[in-house]
Amino acid sequence: MDAVPALTEVPPAQFVIVGDNVRLATYSWGDVEADPVLCVHGFGSSTRDNWVNTGWVRDLLRAGYRVVAVDQRGHGASEKPHDAASYTMPTLVSDLVAVLDTYLLDQVRYLGYSLGGRVGWQLAVDAPEHVERAVLGGIPDGRPLARLQVDQARAFLDHGEPVQDATTQRYVSLAERVPGNDLRALVAIAEGMRLGETDPDPSTPPQQPVLIATGTDDPIHDQSQHLAGLLPRGEFADIPGRHHVNAPGARAFREAGMEFLGR
Repeated sequence: MDAVPALTEVPPAQFVIVGDNVRLATYSWGDVEADPVLCVHGFGSSTRDNWVNTGWVRDLLRAGYRVVAVDQRGHGASEKPHDAASYTMPTLVSDLVAVLDTYLLDQVRYLGYSLGGRVGWQLAVDAPEHVERAVLGGIPDGRPLARLQVDQARAFLDHGEPVQDATTQRYVSLAERVPGNDLRALVAIAEGMRLGETDPDPSTPPQQPVLIATGTDDPIHDQSQHLAGLLPRGEFADIPGRHHVNAPGARAFREAGMEFLGR
């Protein structure tokens, strides 16, 4: 394999059209014959934001993997429906199955963060033949923007009314930090993820080896550690001094994840 540059470029997106005719942007790096890793980003993020700019793709390529990544619907270069019903958990899982089928990948090592970690949990449960092992960062926060006041967010979008709730304002600011984000689509995701049971169900956990990793400054840290202890083949890793937003770029996260993926 050719030497991997210090800064990995993002190749042109290859689009996959899924069952409801939504176009998903996908990306591929490395030798097509190498062991594949599927990378799935978190809420309000993108492939570039979570995996390229943080050094993950670079490190995976240096380790000899093929990397396939997807901008989840509503994010990045993928289409961004404004209908909450477009963002249920079964839909997000079926999107990933469609990507794997398109790339002719029977089984992958899985790397996901936040929303991508939650969808990865469900993929491992519902389509276990596709997931060999998984690194799931920043879960069990299954309902992104669970504390967001949807009425205030919509009033801000529709009429420019100031957001009064401090938590909602933080989420709005978070959503606006990534270029190209569509706040109306992200609010629809928050609504769609509330349709049905979206928290990980420890009574039907993934049977594969799973590493859960969460920042020590993340409010969900203790929940994550507890959840890892309920998995039949689960492990937990701290990401020291990191909160939910900046944990993906931590060296400690990459080192723990790379070691786990390589076993």
